[in-house]
Amino acid sequence: MSLPASPAMSPAVSPASSSTASTNATSAEASSPRQVVLVTGISGSGKSVALHALEDAGYFCVDNLPPELLRDFLRLEHERTERRVAIAVDVRSAGSLPHLLPLLDELRTEGVAIRAVFLDASTDALVRRFSETRRRHPLSSDLPAAPHAHRRSDDPPDGQRALTEAIELERELLAELREVSTVVDTSQLRPAQLRQWIRDLVQAGHTRLTLAFESFAYKHGVPLDADLVFDVRVLPNPHYIRELRPLTGRNPEIATYLQAQPEVVEMLAQIENFLKHWLPAFVEDQRSYLTVAIGCTGGQHRSVYVVETLAKRFASQAATLIRHRELDAR
Repeated sequence: MSLPASPAMSPAVSPASSSTASTNATSAEASSPRQVVLVTGISGSGKSVALHALEDAGYFCVDNLPPELLRDFLRLEHERTERRVAIAVDVRSAGSLPHLLPLLDELRTEGVAIRAVFLDASTDALVRRFSETRRRHPLSSDLPAAPHAHRRSDDPPDGQRALTEAIELERELLAELREVSTVVDTSQLRPAQLRQWIRDLVQAGHTRLTLAFESFAYKHGVPLDADLVFDVRVLPNPHYIRELRPLTGRNPEIATYLQAQPEVVEMLAQIENFLKHWLPAFVEDQRSYLTVAIGCTGGQHRSVYVVETLAKRFASQAATLIRHRELDAR
């Protein structure tokens, strides 16, 4: 299959209460899995690829676990071993989805470290993938039969229309779960890209806010997983300089050229100040993951340079990930 997100001051405690707190913390740590990754998302968005990547990274993976069994499974798994666990839950368990969000909140309250990863893709990409693999969408049988009517010549085939309706129904059913998850847009990703992005994501850990800086080309669409989007197409374009055209924003020659442009320096400073101003608010909102997408025309020069520069400037303030959607697809 082609696959085109100031610490509060601790209250003073007496030695006795400190000892009790330490004991409780040790007990909580011993009673919870080291790390649990919940993989979910839209059918056809690459969940199988993500699970295989996690399995290769040493996770014990379970696909399509009913949410009602999640708590018992984690308890049993922890009694057996301390291995890391990855679980896929999706619309195949549609009847149980309303119980999943409250359960995740309960488990986190109990000290279980859960990272929910939601894979998404554009409807066009999903339709293409289902057509290529000739698979049925899991919700196809849940749609009401379409009334018989004369079809216009420009209408999509009945099968494609039914598939699109199933995808939209799935988006509606999973909307709340998407809101509380780290979203990864796989519309333009190859399987190798997705595997690497998933490995980078789970290695970022849970200790602080993770900032993902992603470059992209506007001609291929804005990433669905972007939380903040900055358009740098107004900056001078190295593409129009013959010697620089074959290079990318990772090359020193491109960096030297862009650093000499006052507009680039000003744009970078304004984006940096904006992020510094609002990052505490995202942390206060208990956001653990934030995707900052930087777009230019082709996703080769300006957006790549800006992403690389911002990631360096914020490396000391947050865990940072670098993604180049167009470059990584080469």
